[in-house]
Amino acid sequence: MEIYIKIFEVIFPVFFVIGVGYYLGKKNPKFDTNFITNFAGNIGTPAMIFYTVTTTGITLSIFTQYFIYAIIMISGFAIIGLILLYILKKDLSMELPPLILPNTGNMGVPICLFAYGTQGLGVASAIASVIILFHFTLGVFLAKKNFSFDVVIKSPPVYAIIISVIFLFFEIKTPLFLENTTFLLTYATIFLVLMSLGIALTRFKFSLKDSIILSLCRVILGPVIAFIVIYNFNLSGFAAGVLLIQSAMPSAILNYLVGSMYSPKKIVNSIASTIVTSTIMSFITIPIVVFFALKYFN
Repeated sequence: MEIYIKIFEVIFPVFFVIGVGYYLGKKNPKFDTNFITNFAGNIGTPAMIFYTVTTTGITLSIFTQYFIYAIIMISGFAIIGLILLYILKKDLSMELPPLILPNTGNMGVPICLFAYGTQGLGVASAIASVIILFHFTLGVFLAKKNFSFDVVIKSPPVYAIIISVIFLFFEIKTPLFLENTTFLLTYATIFLVLMSLGIALTRFKFSLKDSIILSLCRVILGPVIAFIVIYNFNLSGFAAGVLLIQSAMPSAILNYLVGSMYSPKKIVNSIASTIVTSTIMSFITIPIVVFFALKYFN
């Protein structure tokens, strides 16, 4: 019974805030989320990366290991995704990002925080850092079929990752004023992006055709690949649990934003369908994955 209470404690705050956003989006269809997007992208996410990597006790070794494990999982997602897209006769480039880049930041980080506390936050951010980095490199390349280095140079989260790694490498103690500032920004960001996720769910137009299959691939095969990584690398403890939880996240909304900038409308609509459908499915699958994570990796 205790583990079910724990799961409720982990899942309820996240889904509740998403629900608040959904309610606000339904109540006011013109609710402006530009502030949240700009704040999260330019200030909140960089602050979250820095705070969670430098102040939660994570070492450079652990950060590097789980950074690499995340890349391995993305490779696994990509192989399965390409096969599935080929079978469904979809665009192998533009429609791949929703399958390989899950919502490890907006949803994954807070869920891992509530599941494992601050110790899980550092590992969750190491994994989320990979996804963020890939959004502005691989994601853009796949969406426009042409790589632009300017996107990387102009991305604050990329610099946050670099600075965080420098702090870990030289074992620099984070000044208290900087820790307190990034702490406030981190938790403000978590609330705002979860709420904006709820608002976004009221705006996407989606079709169930093919999106159910693609979404099942995202939320079910993700944890399967994570289990394979955990087994083959003999991972254990809370860090393995975080890896499992992060692998179960639905498609990230950032896939839609990047796609809308560089891909045709037909592709963008398909991406939106996968994001919405996988997010709805995750309300069922995430509690199950959290159950296994807390039961076997604690």
